[in-house]
Amino acid sequence: MNHRLKQTLQLIDQANAGDPKDGVEALYSQRMLETLHTFNPHASEPLTLACYAQHVCRWKLIRKDYPAGLTGYLTWRTDLAKLHANILAEAMQESSYSEDDIERAGNIIQKKKLKTDPEAQTLEDVSCLVFLNYYLDAFASKHAEEKIIDIVQKTWGKMSDKGHQSALALTLPPHLQNLVGKALA
Repeated sequence: MNHRLKQTLQLIDQANAGDPKDGVEALYSQRMLETLHTFNPHASEPLTLACYAQHVCRWKLIRKDYPAGLTGYLTWRTDLAKLHANILAEAMQESSYSEDDIERAGNIIQKKKLKTDPEAQTLEDVSCLVFLNYYLDAFASKHAEEKIIDIVQKTWGKMSDKGHQSALALTLPPHLQNLVGKALA
């Protein structure tokens, strides 16, 4: 790992050090990076950094501060993506990345041109894989089966064929395998 990349990852970790949930976002960053390395071992630095910064300082924008419903949710998600992109840009600038690399990472993390930009799609695939592998069980414990199936279907719809193959290769507990099976039936 080169010096600039390492320094930028450390700056993202420093930004996440203020996480009031005691390291939740730092753990998410690690899971994103590990999953990316498995999914795409030759990922570019802008993609690697976008994956790592996917939830940087997420606690700064709270969902309940936005209106209920789909419009409020989408506004919150858009504002989060801009927050993540700005924090990432500052870290990359401090690490002497070029403006082109900073712009590229910003476009990836904001998932611009999602279905036509392979790196933005990779970020989406990786975030979906992280959700399924690490967070689906906690989500499932709080929601009715119908809601879980709906979320798995929506997650699946965001993924590429390569993402689908990786998701099917995950080793999920039997109860989650069953829910995923129902969602995909």
